[in-house]
Amino acid sequence: MTHDDQIRAALQRHWAASDANDFAAEHDIYRDDAVLDYPQSGERIRGRHNIQASRTAQPNDKRFVLRRMLGGGELWISELVLTYDETPFYVVSVMEFEGEQVVHETQYFGAPFAPGPSRAQFVEPPAGH
Repeated sequence: MTHDDQIRAALQRHWAASDANDFAAEHDIYRDDAVLDYPQSGERIRGRHNIQASRTAQPNDKRFVLRRMLGGGELWISELVLTYDETPFYVVSVMEFEGEQVVHETQYFGAPFAPGPSRAQFVEPPAGH
């Protein structure tokens, strides 16, 4: 198994654990001194313990659907739909690895929005709708 295959498998375990609310398994991927940034809110959380504690304290019902994962070497990008209490948010997670652990993650969140009427003539419905 290549290094990239190992990282891909670790990420799949991470997102599956996130979806299952298995907070211990979810945070195995982070190095003890990892940093998590949320640019839209200006938050920075330092340390695996604090990252896990902040997510454990979050009261909403959460579901994670991994749409795709791209990367290689030390940089991996995951595109997800994260549902908080039945409201979907579109998330991009940028993870930087050293070895097989995340040392820095940045998560970007996008809320759904209504289609623009000026684009209607160019738009097709998403697959499955």
